[in-house]
Amino acid sequence: MHALVATVVHHPEDARILHRQIRALLDAGHDVTYVAPFRERGVTPWRELTAVDVPRAAGRNRLKALRAARRALAEHAPDADLLLFHDPELLLALPRKRPVTVWDVHEDAAAALLTKPWVPKPLRRPLAPIVRGFERRAERRMRLLLAEEGYRDRFRVAHPVVPNTTYVPERPAREPGRDRVVYLGQVSAARGARELVELGRLLRPHGVSVEVIGAADPQVRTLLREAQQEGAIRWYGFVPNDQALRMVSGALAGICLLHDTPNYRHSVPTKVIEYMAHGLPVVTSPNPSAEALVTGQPQGECGIVVPFEDPSAAAGAVLRLREDAALRERMARTGHQIARARFHWPVQAASFVRRLEEWAGVAPSASGAFPPDGLPVQGGPDPAALVGSPIATGTAAPSRR
Repeated sequence: MHALVATVVHHPEDARILHRQIRALLDAGHDVTYVAPFRERGVTPWRELTAVDVPRAAGRNRLKALRAARRALAEHAPDADLLLFHDPELLLALPRKRPVTVWDVHEDAAAALLTKPWVPKPLRRPLAPIVRGFERRAERRMRLLLAEEGYRDRFRVAHPVVPNTTYVPERPAREPGRDRVVYLGQVSAARGARELVELGRLLRPHGVSVEVIGAADPQVRTLLREAQQEGAIRWYGFVPNDQALRMVSGALAGICLLHDTPNYRHSVPTKVIEYMAHGLPVVTSPNPSAEALVTGQPQGECGIVVPFEDPSAAAGAVLRLREDAALRERMARTGHQIARARFHWPVQAASFVRRLEEWAGVAPSASGAFPPDGLPVQGGPDPAALVGSPIATGTAAPSRR
């Protein structure tokens, strides 16, 4: 099978797109052409795939990026058995002549409009029903994959779910430590940027550092740079997913301080699963899915839930874990057990590939080559060299996912 994969919004090294889905297709022996903003993100494509560079859809460049994407898709679609795209924006750029088309739905697009800084506030709520209309039209004209069970109610017919899981090692590389906590993923106001900075200020007198691994929205970059200058946090910017996961290993806890916004209420934060997979206790705000995962499993609790927008409570939870080694180690062990049993990507990888093969009408792959425990490093800097090397003050960092 020849799959044409496209994004103009996500980072080309997005964990779901590249490190899970494209990796699974390549491991199954399929060919992949990947349309993404490689140059703007400073990314060298994998040699195993055919890369097509397009502009990134951001700010005033969105229309330009969509026109370029439409040209690229029109050129490469005739040679593909299947087109898999990842951005609702690309609904406006699909060529008329194209193969079986699959939209991988990553988020509640209408709800996400409420927190998009590039959409004028007076337009956010009026645009939501228009976006819902595009979704209904899309499900009549193409196949859909959903990233969350909670997205099912938005659509009129049933669509398969490919959950946001990760590669869970057989055992964590290191036990949780005592002197640093980590945040992994894109940083924005709604994802708790201000709370992370205040958490760093509160923990610094106790000898605990806050490490932020991920790019930031433009609206909070100045906040993060200034916090880094004062020593409140260590901000690394974008780090490729496989290397970023190595960096979280051995931390005291993983932090997830999402705000109470509609787009997050039905989603399991991928970062929480990644923390659990690598043996970190979790400190999270009470996002319903995260709270259920952290405190509502039969195996036991794997973290501490704190109120929304309450960095003092988050700091208290971190210090409690720091002082109670038995609690810290028990939560780390429980989280890893849950992640290994329920969220190990190779379990979903095989069904994901089979589903696309079925839709494309091609013979199933005979290779079945899905790595059991993780991925080889795909080049780039040594992760050990990144630890202790936050991004330079004033440097803009690209988006992680």
